[in-house]
Amino acid sequence: MALINKDIKKSDSVSVFRFPLSVVPLTKHEESRSHGARISAICLLSSILILCLFMFAIVSLHAYAQDDQLSLISKKQKELKEKEEELKKEEERLMALRKDIDERIERYSRLLAQIEDLLKDLRKSRDERLEQVVKTYEAMPPEEAAARISELDEKTATRILSMMKPKKASSIMAAMEPKKVASLTTGILKIEKKFPTR
Repeated sequence: MALINKDIKKSDSVSVFRFPLSVVPLTKHEESRSHGARISAICLLSSILILCLFMFAIVSLHAYAQDDQLSLISKKQKELKEKEEELKKEEERLMALRKDIDERIERYSRLLAQIEDLLKDLRKSRDERLEQVVKTYEAMPPEEAAARISELDEKTATRILSMMKPKKASSIMAAMEPKKVASLTTGILKIEKKFPTR
């Protein structure tokens, strides 16, 4: 023990590391290695701590981003659902409108068919009455028929004469004034242009 203490005193390059039971001398080289090891351990622990903090920040940001994305997706889903409901309501409204239009078209088509039938009946009835009038004038003596037809308006007179048998019409027109006959002949020709006989 005295020898160790002597060596310690003599050498300036020796330091003492004290243990509870004995004194162990360390060289400067060993001391610097021990100091370097401590610094390396501190650096390693600092790096691990920084890495942990960085990972925590990334996880936090990721969790925040996921929450933000979920919120955005939820909002978009809600908007899409609202749009879908609006479109469904619009589709229902258009379907009801189309049904109403189809019903009206059907009703108006039936009404139009009824009107056409009525017009046919009216034309038929008018033609039958006109034929009866023509037969009545044909049965009259030519002078009497000429006097009566001359009193009618030109349109009616031309229709009656155009429907008569040619022989009867010519004998009645022969008993009329020449100016009246000329006017009625022009009217008959106009009728024939509209409704050609051949």
